[in-house]
Amino acid sequence: MDLVEACKAFVAVSGHGSFTVGAAAARIPQSVASRRVAALEEHFGARLFTRTSRSVTLTPFGREMLPSARRLVDLAEAMAHDAERARLRPFRLAVPAVCAPRPLARLVADARRHDLDLDPHPAGPGERADLVRAQDVRAALVAVPPDEGSWRVPLGLAGRDDPGAASLYVETLRAGRAERTARRRRVWLQPEDDVPHVRDRVTRLRDAVGLQPSQVAVSSSLVAAAADVLGSSDLLLCSPGQADDLGLHWRPVGELDLARGYDIAAGVREDAERVRDLPHAAIGRCLGVPAGAA
Repeated sequence: MDLVEACKAFVAVSGHGSFTVGAAAARIPQSVASRRVAALEEHFGARLFTRTSRSVTLTPFGREMLPSARRLVDLAEAMAHDAERARLRPFRLAVPAVCAPRPLARLVADARRHDLDLDPHPAGPGERADLVRAQDVRAALVAVPPDEGSWRVPLGLAGRDDPGAASLYVETLRAGRAERTARRRRVWLQPEDDVPHVRDRVTRLRDAVGLQPSQVAVSSSLVAAAADVLGSSDLLLCSPGQADDLGLHWRPVGELDLARGYDIAAGVREDAERVRDLPHAAIGRCLGVPAGAA
């Protein structure tokens, strides 16, 4: 027996003094209302109504049980209302600040088809992890080493001019004797790549090929880094999609296989699973995973 539905029928019939009218008010057939009240009487072992051919009236036992039945019905309706509000409440998700608006909007649209009202919150890699720990967001797409993540975004070097080669080697930025007095070319890292599994590998490569410390630098923003590259012969470490958006020529790094890695972090396992249930490719597009890549 469904106790809540049985109590709804009991309350409706008692309020109208009729199974016919009470059932109509409860939007159920009269036969269903009769069965539910009968099941409730059997459950409690006592009659709730005195039935005549013209009307039904509460028994003393029924009068005693009616307030409790009303409270249960009211509580069930309030709970259903709260559940609907919770289901429709925006799901705040911390995403990389480098996510482009169009794929992010497509992800939000995909999420709505999965009954998830996604509220993206762009932030840097360190801030995204902090937001999850502080429970300021329900979940976050966090930066992880690429071999530990669910999504992998290749990184390479992009410049203003076409290099005319399949790869770009960092060692070519080493200044010759005639260039030592001139400004040395730099590799710019954007804040999204200021994480150990990217920054430290580039720094070690810089030292291994003999570049100056200043020749690998972290910019304050992607815009600032792109401006430096567009106005010079410097190079930007970025994804292929970012290079296309900026009108730069992208090539993989000759000495290293570099990539961003992403995974989902959440304070509650259920929240992480709700994000994982979204189309994997849709999240990948936001992060910059090339089309056709796994």
